Amino acid sequence: MNAVSGAIAALFGPSRDAHARAYGPDLLRAAAILLVMAWHMPGPARPEPLAAIRPFGWLGVDVFFVLSGYLIGAQLLKGIAAGNGVDFKRFWASRAFRILPAFLVVLALYFLLPGFSDGKAIQPLWRFLTFTMNFGLDYRVTGAFTSAWSLCVEEHFYWLLPPLVLVLARARGAWPAVLLGAAVILGGMALRWGIWSGPAADPATRPADFLRLIYYPTWTRLDGLAMGVLLAAARAFRPAAVARFAPPWLTGPLGLAAAAATVILCIRHADGVSLDLTGAVVVYPLACLASTLLLCALLDIEPALRRLPLAPVTVVATLAYSLYLVHKPVQHMLREALGDGVLHGWTGLGLYLAADFAAAILLWRLVERPFLRLRERALRRPVPAVEDQEMKRAA
Repeated sequence: MNAVSGAIAALFGPSRDAHARAYGPDLLRAAAILLVMAWHMPGPARPEPLAAIRPFGWLGVDVFFVLSGYLIGAQLLKGIAAGNGVDFKRFWASRAFRILPAFLVVLALYFLLPGFSDGKAIQPLWRFLTFTMNFGLDYRVTGAFTSAWSLCVEEHFYWLLPPLVLVLARARGAWPAVLLGAAVILGGMALRWGIWSGPAADPATRPADFLRLIYYPTWTRLDGLAMGVLLAAARAFRPAAVARFAPPWLTGPLGLAAAAATVILCIRHADGVSLDLTGAVVVYPLACLASTLLLCALLDIEPALRRLPLAPVTVVATLAYSLYLVHKPVQHMLREALGDGVLHGWTGLGLYLAADFAAAILLWRLVERPFLRLRERALRRPVPAVEDQEMKRAA
């Protein structure tokens, strides 16, 4: 393991504060990106173990939403708890440094580099620059860079949460926030039921309609973000209650049980990403509940996680954003160059993963890490440690 740690340090640079790294979120983040990559892996390069996991790979995005809700919510709520309010300019500047550079570089490659694509057509540039490409998205017409849909949801969340937190902070007690979170989750379930039963009711077009009207839009995918924020609020303002009523020996098994129930529901009620009525209503909140419970448990056993050899997991988690941006076009270009005759089975899987990680490391070292360092200098004081831990890894 010392050799592994040495190679990692040589590749990514030593951390100035290794003990500040949060291994619990890293474990979930690494699992989430590997699930997403398994979902997109071309069919010939899916050995039997991967083929068994692949039908559930799209759930990795919901894990990302829970993590984002918790980490961003905790960052904002810590300021509220300390009596400092919300520094809107600092928060939005921090998010811009984190998200935009790598996204804009990859977006430029889609529009400027011939062959850099993963679909037959792409939406207009302004739809990506305004983060509106997830509205009315039909993958059959504009199937390139559709993975940016989740970034749109995240961006809308970044804009809406800070003022919402400031308003809720002025309310008395926790009930307004709890009721709002419950309304978002239950409202999403009701909205998906109504869309499935109405605009997406035609069986002939339902798979495409499901993605366009239910899977991609922001207003139908807020379950994970809401649950993550609620977890952050509970741990920030009611830590004693969390310790008493949600210990890791309880939240861990409950999270695993919810994850197992999610898998069973997907087997019975899903056709790929497209879900039937029961799945559309229940699967997203159940999957997000599983991620939230597991995250709560992992946060509580952080001291134990620090004693485990998790350096490789940390590398995958560090590269998660770059991997998310580049893995689909890289896989498409490699398949175009070598073909399924070469890229099949374990050999194909290894070649795809090697290409994905090589491209992600390049993007991280040339774009992500420099802008994280620039963010630290521009904002003049360290970003709170809870925020994704990118600073600690980029140092």
